[in-house]
Amino acid sequence: MGWNEPETWRWIWMLAVIGFTAGELALAGSFFLAPFAFGALLATVTAFAGAPLTVQWLVFLGASVASFAAMRPLARQLDARTPSSTSGANRWVNREALVVQEIGPGSGATGVIRLDREEWRAESLTGMPIPKGSTVLVTRVDGTRLVVLPLEEPPTALPAQGVS
Repeated sequence: MGWNEPETWRWIWMLAVIGFTAGELALAGSFFLAPFAFGALLATVTAFAGAPLTVQWLVFLGASVASFAAMRPLARQLDARTPSSTSGANRWVNREALVVQEIGPGSGATGVIRLDREEWRAESLTGMPIPKGSTVLVTRVDGTRLVVLPLEEPPTALPAQGVS
């Protein structure tokens, strides 16, 4: 069996479909190898239909480029919704949290914030105190502390009004 025989290319295209699909599953969310898997699938169909090798390659390239162009906007949209870092401590950057223990004034003063279900030591980026109940934005991770910026302070209690 030689490289130019139709039977050989049927199996090469099938292996390409399997390889590109497995690669896409391993790199989930990127939609980078899926277009090539689709192109290889169509090339497999043309190979089993008995098309010449040149036509198979043209189908593979054309279908891959077309599906890549079609999937790119979807991939960009999904990437925009995904946080920039999803592993390690940096996954907390640009996330909102709730102050559960007041963050004191001054550089290095800390309080406690709740981010999802975890509580973290936090300090104010500006050095200004941040009262309990405030909503903050995590700006960076500094060792075991999160550095935060106040977004919204808790509503203050209105003084009781007497009835006359």
